[in-house]
Order: sequence, then C-alpha cells, then structure tokens
Amino acid sequence: QVHVVESGGGLVQDGGSLRLSCVVSGSIASINAMGWYRQAPGNKREVVATITSGGSTDYTDSVKGRFTISIDNAKNTVYLQMDSLRPTDTGVYYCNANLKILVGAVTSRFYYDYWGQGTQVTVSS
Repeated sequence: QVHVVESGGGLVQDGGSLRLSCVVSGSIASINAMGWYRQAPGNKREVVATITSGGSTDYTDSVKGRFTISIDNAKNTVYLQMDSLRPTDTGVYYCNANLKILVGAVTSRFYYDYWGQGTQVTVSS
C-alpha cells in the first residue's frame, strides 16, 4: 500500500508565497517521477510542475519563473515553492507519484500512479 500526503496549502494575498510538501510512504520500490497538478473550480486538472528522481524538471508556462519544484529522494518528498502568487493560481493542488511498488519482496514490473487527497491554495486579490 502506498500513501501520498500533501501539506502546506492555505490563503495568501496576491504576490505572496507558499511552499507545498508531499511525502510518499509505504511499499515503494523506486520512484520514477513526482509532480504537482491543480484544479480550479469548473476546470480540468492540469499539470503544474514535474520532476524526475534524477532532478529533471518541467513547468507549465504560466508558472515558469515563479514556481520551483524540488525533490528529496532520501525522504521520498517533493516540494513546490510558489512565489509571486496570483489569483489565477487558486485551486486544489494534488501531488502525483509515479513509482514501482513492492509486492512482498518483489518489485513490480510496471510503474503506477498514486495521488494525494489535495491541498487548497487560495490567492486573494
């Protein structure tokens, strides 16, 4: 069983900062990549930023230069530093982990996606 738990959301004013954290625990064999996604009311879930276990990052255009994703492989934790926040950044932020699991002592053949429950980020104007 794998657990994905986000923290760090909240209410902040336009131009403010927040730092999100996501910890993955359980029967993990290896992590391929982790990422942050968000969903605003009435919108589809969209990717915000992703990072591989090797540190390669990718960002959606609207957050480039403002958000920074990082990973601590030893702690199975991914962070999202969000600066210069805008009201359009408001939404529920979800953490995703793409990983291989342990079934007994055997590593799964394929990678699987696991999601957290989401954390609310609200940016007021």
